[in-house]
Amino acid sequence: MKYPPFCDIILVNFDSLSKNEIIEKSQWVYEYLQNNLKNEKIQIYKPMPSPIDKIQNRLRYRIIIKGNMTEKINETLNSCLKEIYQKDLKNVRVSIDVNPNNMI
Repeated sequence: MKYPPFCDIILVNFDSLSKNEIIEKSQWVYEYLQNNLKNEKIQIYKPMPSPIDKIQNRLRYRIIIKGNMTEKINETLNSCLKEIYQKDLKNVRVSIDVNPNNMI
């Protein structure tokens, strides 16, 4: 099943007030990760709504990544975040959590 401690789970979380923006940005991040991590032995699941998909009128999406965290994956995630912040996406918040305590 590849669950911790035998592998790592990485959650890329998105939240926004706009459904179109959150879908567009999460899809962009998914494609970015697919293109830059295709040689890594990991599974990247498509963006989907979080189990609790709305909190305080903010929609929530997430991408789940399963595999062993390597330096290459860490660098790719950091460069992805840098690109997102350089685009100045004020309406979409993005966070990354490695081996989260809670998957909700």
